[in-house]
This record gives sequence, C-alpha cells and structure tokens, in this order.
Amino acid sequence: MDGTGAVGGPARTDGGGLLDVGPLSGRPGIRASGEINVSTRLSWENALTELSRRHTDVSYVELSAVRFVDVAGVAVLAVTAMNLPVGRVVVERPPPQLPRVLDLFWPSLHRLEVAPR
Repeated sequence: MDGTGAVGGPARTDGGGLLDVGPLSGRPGIRASGEINVSTRLSWENALTELSRRHTDVSYVELSAVRFVDVAGVAVLAVTAMNLPVGRVVVERPPPQLPRVLDLFWPSLHRLEVAPR
C-alpha cells in the first residue's frame, strides 16, 4: 500500500486477464477483481502481505468481482490467515472454487471465515 491507500495496481496476465486489488472503504481489508492465477499471483501475495501487516482483529477480503482463483491463490490466503497472531480474515462472496479448495485442504482453519456469494 502506498501513501494514497492503494494496495497494488492492476496485474495483467499473458491471456489479457487482470487482477486489480485495492482497499475497502470504511473497514479494514481489501477488495479484488479479475483472476488470481500464476500470472497475477505476485500482486495477490503482495496485497495479502500488506493486509497482514495492517491486521488487528478482523480483516475483510471482498472477492465478488473475482472470476477465478487457483489452488495456489487459495493457499496464499490460507497461509496468511494461519500466520496472523490474533483474529480472523472474513472472505466475502468468493468464486465457488475457493470454499471447495478450503474445505478440501484446510477443513478446520478457523481463522478464515467464508461468507458465500
């Protein structure tokens, strides 16, 4: 996040896809739009690193405009939540594959709460 409050600029993929991550308005957290995949992972990782630095009790990750997240993108989110000293991350309106991957690999991760679409 720079001095303007921006988390990161858009990351363009080779296939023309895009990931844009920015701060939420009025509450702690980030919102993302586009796709989270191998081409945009660095931008996603940087945004989650910054989110964890600013985390106090509850952080929100709003994903209603994310069309796709790959397994590695879900893993970065899970590891971020596991490494928080306190509190939890609330993921709002994720794409359908995100809760499925969490249930498969991290079924008892209580620091990550998923609010459905």
